[in-house]
Amino acid sequence: MLLGALTEWIRNAADDIELVAAVTTWPELLTSPEFPVDVVLLDLDLKDNIPISLKLSTLKTTGVKTVLMSTYSEPAVVKQALDSGALGYLVKSEEAGMIVEAIRAANQGESYISEELDLAINSVSAGDAPRLSAQERRVMALYGAGEPVKSVAYQLGISEETAKSYLKRIREKYRQAGYDVGTKVALRKRAIHDGILLQTD
Repeated sequence: MLLGALTEWIRNAADDIELVAAVTTWPELLTSPEFPVDVVLLDLDLKDNIPISLKLSTLKTTGVKTVLMSTYSEPAVVKQALDSGALGYLVKSEEAGMIVEAIRAANQGESYISEELDLAINSVSAGDAPRLSAQERRVMALYGAGEPVKSVAYQLGISEETAKSYLKRIREKYRQAGYDVGTKVALRKRAIHDGILLQTD
């Protein structure tokens, strides 16, 4: 039913796009008399246990350009799909008009993702939360919660100098990941964002 509605919508929305096949499974696509086509709009959420990377490499080998649609908008999922060869990525909750734009872009060999997804991906690529040791996380949580260095050191049973060196290391790790946590306020915000410190207002 959804495929029928989408097919009809694309046919009515764009005169320059010729829809030659609408199928519900991966094998049906490969065995369609119209295959290979110029562009495939592929649902990432097909429950067929065939890895998406395999589907994308198969399509790429046959010269087909792919735009993925999915309910998932997690940056890691999107990035993996694009790295595997998808030219476009659309979240099903986005405006339908984007489908036509994405198909046109893919046909030209250009990538297409929404501004929202682009921002999400780039914030991950620029640097995901750095890996902190358990002790570094404790130091960051206490210091981010407003404790002075002396108190952090006392509560963790370490010297003040050691606590300072932990903070220096934490800041350096975040700097390498593309985040500036030079001030106590910035470090607190980051600690809340990364789940190290629970926000209590």
